[in-house]
Amino acid sequence: MDAPGGRGVLAPGERVLLIDAKDRRYLLTLQPGRAFHTHAGIVQHDDVIGQTEGASVTGSTGRSFLLLRPTLSDLVLKMPRGAQVIYPKDLGAILLAADIGPGQRVFEAGVGSGALSMAVLRAGASVVGYDLRQDFADGAMANVRAALGEAPEYRIEIRDATLGIDEREVDRVLLDLPEPWLVLPHAARALRPGGILLCYLPTINQTAQLRETLTHGPFALAETVEILRRTWHIEARSVRPDHRMVAHTGFLTTARRLVDQPTGEE
Repeated sequence: MDAPGGRGVLAPGERVLLIDAKDRRYLLTLQPGRAFHTHAGIVQHDDVIGQTEGASVTGSTGRSFLLLRPTLSDLVLKMPRGAQVIYPKDLGAILLAADIGPGQRVFEAGVGSGALSMAVLRAGASVVGYDLRQDFADGAMANVRAALGEAPEYRIEIRDATLGIDEREVDRVLLDLPEPWLVLPHAARALRPGGILLCYLPTINQTAQLRETLTHGPFALAETVEILRRTWHIEARSVRPDHRMVAHTGFLTTARRLVDQPTGEE
């Protein structure tokens, strides 16, 4: 399947986003002869196949739907999940905070539903992930495959990162675990000097313990941030913040791996 950002007319096997007049969004995979049922009417897949992005299609009730290929953000919010996903507002910040780029080797522990893996792979890096649960690993692989096609640079092992990490000289370590401080000694051995560690945690108590543990290892430049997202209502002369916002989801903590200091022992 095509990754988000594809070109050309909408084809069978592609995923498409239908958006109704009330901005309700529906994600479907186009299959000839099939029909998609919504509260606003039934849409025939054959009426969508062959259309161009940005066009509209009319459902059985006469209501129209805007047709677009889904963005990565749409896929993350709509994809099947077994674990809580990292929200798009945090995914973008993680890519920049961890400075993820093409050709990098990234280790990830706690792959969950695969949202972070998708973002990292889309940025051009390769990913080796550890997770404790086979169902989460299977779900993450399926979500990545559905969003990006076959990803040869993606591997998940059913392992506990607190017991060790086999990878060496990786460029980045990303941890989405309840107790990342237990992984820090292994992360230090896996990371190359100058590499970046990033941890995603839901509570400030966990974050405080992580920060304290970081002071006892070969890490520096630790920083913790929280990303808040507020949209605005803009309609004619009515301009104000929306009543709802995506506020706290998690804390992002980054640190840089230092060169090991000599012990002074002969």
